[in-house]
Amino acid sequence: MTDILVTGSADGIGQQIAQQLTAAGHRVVLHARTEERAVAAKAAVRAAAGVVVGDLASLEQTRALAATLGRFDAVVHNAGIARLDSSERALTEDGLDSTFQVNVLAPYLLTALMPRPARLVFMSSALAAEGITELSDVNYERRQWSGYEAYCSSKLYCMLLAFAFARRWPDVRSNAVDPGWVRTRMGGASAPTDPADAARTPARLAVADEPASGEYFTDRDWRPGPAHRDPVLLDELLSMCAHLSGGHPGTR
Repeated sequence: MTDILVTGSADGIGQQIAQQLTAAGHRVVLHARTEERAVAAKAAVRAAAGVVVGDLASLEQTRALAATLGRFDAVVHNAGIARLDSSERALTEDGLDSTFQVNVLAPYLLTALMPRPARLVFMSSALAAEGITELSDVNYERRQWSGYEAYCSSKLYCMLLAFAFARRWPDVRSNAVDPGWVRTRMGGASAPTDPADAARTPARLAVADEPASGEYFTDRDWRPGPAHRDPVLLDELLSMCAHLSGGHPGTR
């Protein structure tokens, strides 16, 4: 039996990942943004070992969440938001772009603060191909805001986080997954991929005893290139996240 934390598991792909893992006999802890969503999450995945609560749009709540967690064999970083059609950026209580904070900074901070797991799974997307690595302006303070670009870039950064942790921690199997265009609240009813199908690869990676690390799993055509594995870029991403989250050195 494997102990696994799945963030953003109140619905969608995260809920499906949790259901598949509990059905296979693993001990799964769910995560929800609010107490109300936590109740719904536990009702949907009754075999789950429990639910932890924390709003990943808050550095304070993310730190508090990490402080309550023990060691897991695997963490699936599934929580995320998309403001694809938004005409202006939304700032969190920390003064950061909400898409970047929830999708990128929160999984970084949780990973840095939690006891080191054996496996990390970061949910990315083929839209990472349209993302831009502009580490000096992740909050769009100088550039014109684009909700679509911000989301694509956040999925690119998620993939890079998987590569960065794989490089920084050779003893951890850290990988990224493109689940496809999925029929969820975020993906919409017209998306072609069923959430149960989208959940299979991240669920497998959470428990698989395979050597893959620093890889990007997808059924679509786009693949990361050598530039996405540049050690300088990966170190800069970790350093930038450490700075924005309060200078935490937990990835050494």
